[in-house]
Amino acid sequence: MSRKDPIIRNPASKKIAELILENYDVKSAKDIQDAVKEIFAPLFESVLNAEMTAHLGYEKSDQGEKLSANRRNGYTEKIIKTSIGEAAIKSPRDRDGSFEPVIVPKHERDVSGIEDKVLAMYARGMSQRDIAKTIEDIYGFAVSHDKISDITDCILAEVKAWQSRPLKPIYTFVFVDCIYVSMREGSDTASSQHAVYVILGVDADGHKDILGLWIDPSESKSTWMNIFDSLKARGVKDMLFVCMDGVSGLEDGVKSIFPETVVQRCLVHLMRNSLKYVPSKDFKEFCKTAKAFYQACDINECRAKFEEFKDKWQDKYPGAVKVWGSHFNHVEQLFNYPSAIRKVIYTTNAIESVNSSLRKVTKKGTFENEDSVFKVFYLRIKELYKKWNDRPIPNWAMVRNQLEMYDNIAERIAMYSY
Repeated sequence: MSRKDPIIRNPASKKIAELILENYDVKSAKDIQDAVKEIFAPLFESVLNAEMTAHLGYEKSDQGEKLSANRRNGYTEKIIKTSIGEAAIKSPRDRDGSFEPVIVPKHERDVSGIEDKVLAMYARGMSQRDIAKTIEDIYGFAVSHDKISDITDCILAEVKAWQSRPLKPIYTFVFVDCIYVSMREGSDTASSQHAVYVILGVDADGHKDILGLWIDPSESKSTWMNIFDSLKARGVKDMLFVCMDGVSGLEDGVKSIFPETVVQRCLVHLMRNSLKYVPSKDFKEFCKTAKAFYQACDINECRAKFEEFKDKWQDKYPGAVKVWGSHFNHVEQLFNYPSAIRKVIYTTNAIESVNSSLRKVTKKGTFENEDSVFKVFYLRIKELYKKWNDRPIPNWAMVRNQLEMYDNIAERIAMYSY
């Protein structure tokens, strides 16, 4: 369907339709083929009839039809090929043969990809009720909530395959974080907050990949150990750096599975934690003096600036200074590496950007179960893959060159880069 297609006249409907028209590559499960065909065969027919109405300029059975030289002239049966098989539809004809349908063009049968536009709406956080209402508003026929659920369930096999896929043997940088969602447990109507563990990896070529999603009622060392153990079982042999925001049990968990990994605390989170003890009137000056030591040129300047920072704020805001003092080893650790590497590992902004995208679909409310979380998160992650377009992270050439300066790191990369 063209963006200029005249059949969608309502501006609100047009905006929603633009969401539907965005592409997804989704493989559907065979066990729901009949349910999907039952929905999308009428959908194609409805749109074709609407296109014919726009072409002729009047509705079916209007008086204009009797006066017009061109009019409807029955239907042509057509077998269309979708991503889940074939379906029969009736395509309308006009008397003089000038009608050129857009959604299913003449002499074309392959419409694979059209039926998964429902998934586009689902990926943007629309509820099953909203999707059903949207389809009815635009195309004029009702779709039950159960059938919408069937459509979204069709990606579960793909989600499970993605969750268990083999991973690369080495990741140079790994960013970890949790995002909390409201989810029901079993048949109980009560809901509770569950942690969704998200891991973003950067491979030896600088490309980003979401390594997986895991759900647990809370964050803990044992959960992190199980997660990293599962990554190892999927083929990960080594991780150079793991960057975190201080989540509970993570450092011990990763070290138990990958003992050579450097675990770096996010300094941006340390800054946020320290500012809890600082009145807003001193925010600007406090941040300036803190940045002076963790953005220093070398370790000696860093330590000198940290002493100045303590002298300035210790008496006034001891709680804020304690936050930095308790984790100053993570600040010092940064200066074991050159500036390009430091710029990558000093913050978890990379994973926070991923979680920001995921949070756009948590606003829909309470999830029914883990599968419903995985479905909608996976669709969001597919959008991120398209956005990244298999491009390396910024300044990757410099980062890789600086990694190669360290014999131990260079050997580990060479060992697992095939």
